[in-house]
Amino acid sequence: MRVAIIGAGPAGLSAAYELSRHGQTVKIFEQDPRFVGGISRTVEYKGYRFDIGGHRFFSKSPEVEAFWAKILGVDLLVRPRKSRIYYQNKFYDYPLKPLNAFSNMGLLNTFLCLMDYAKAQAAPHRELKTFEDWVVRHFGRRLFTIFFKTYTEKVWGIACNEISADWAAQRIKGLNLMSAITHALFPKRETKQDMVKTLIEEFYYPRLGPGMLWEKVGQMVVEEGAELLMGQKIISLSHQNGRIVALEATDAHGHITQHCVDHVISSMPIRSLVQALRPAVSSATWEAASALHYRDFITVALIINTSNLFPDNWIYIHDPSVLVGRIQNFGNWSPAMVPDPSTTCLGMEYFCFEGDGLWNQSDDALLALAESELRRMRGMDNELCSLQP
Repeated sequence: MRVAIIGAGPAGLSAAYELSRHGQTVKIFEQDPRFVGGISRTVEYKGYRFDIGGHRFFSKSPEVEAFWAKILGVDLLVRPRKSRIYYQNKFYDYPLKPLNAFSNMGLLNTFLCLMDYAKAQAAPHRELKTFEDWVVRHFGRRLFTIFFKTYTEKVWGIACNEISADWAAQRIKGLNLMSAITHALFPKRETKQDMVKTLIEEFYYPRLGPGMLWEKVGQMVVEEGAELLMGQKIISLSHQNGRIVALEATDAHGHITQHCVDHVISSMPIRSLVQALRPAVSSATWEAASALHYRDFITVALIINTSNLFPDNWIYIHDPSVLVGRIQNFGNWSPAMVPDPSTTCLGMEYFCFEGDGLWNQSDDALLALAESELRRMRGMDNELCSLQP
């Protein structure tokens, strides 16, 4: 079979790996001219490596973990997880550690949070329609305001009462205040199937970042006979009787190529996929696809002339006084990500929409913003005497 795979991210390359190993004719079309891995790629600058987003490797599927181990071997590291929440100049351990949380909140605020949770549990059950409804029900309103509202709205750019409760149930499945406290007070050896994913305490990570895995998979599928076509954007998908039969791709110079196919596996954005179909879809389908919005993401990397600035892999920034949403400490994901151990490399993560104020800022303006916000956050500013762009 002639199989076209659109996108050389984890989904596309995994599909190509299986198909090429089983003798199928595979062509992979990747719009990026340089990198495979999608948002799981790793970018390098002067020997410093940046993970685009911070990707833990954790799966409840032994088959998936065996796949990672087969590709990476000794380069698949087991890493301890440490992360905290920054809110109003204080750091809260996450997963929750009651003594730390109670100390930060103070006796009165802790009591009010527990009473608020009890009130939410005692309230009559009603349909949980929004993310806000779901979290208030499971944690109480005061904890929702501290630990969920600001960060969620930073990430998604949408008010919490406009996000579906179904999304909350999937995203933080199995977690509520009592389960978090129980996990902290009475840790037990759980099977992977029983674990709440957001509470895991260690994970796998490639020695040189997630891009290391997907670069190797890309090499392997080419060795198996697949074609990996970089810098190729899909501009049309021709269909007959409910099946894709051909596609057109263009490179950066506008050169168009046509390809006949038996099957297509697509990981391109649904909006772009629908708009590329020929003949065109109905106006209702077109409008529905065009109405889909995508959240964008900017990482500003700062190299600091101080070793191991803080012990976390990453810190969630819930404080509304700064725009940054999360800070990655790449050397704590893997020491090999930072070539000079006397330095720290941080990824300041900003969530935005394409075309908005953040998106349109120059690199210099983004670097200045990231540095000023990092210096503003108490507990980190003392070590920030020397920054490299």
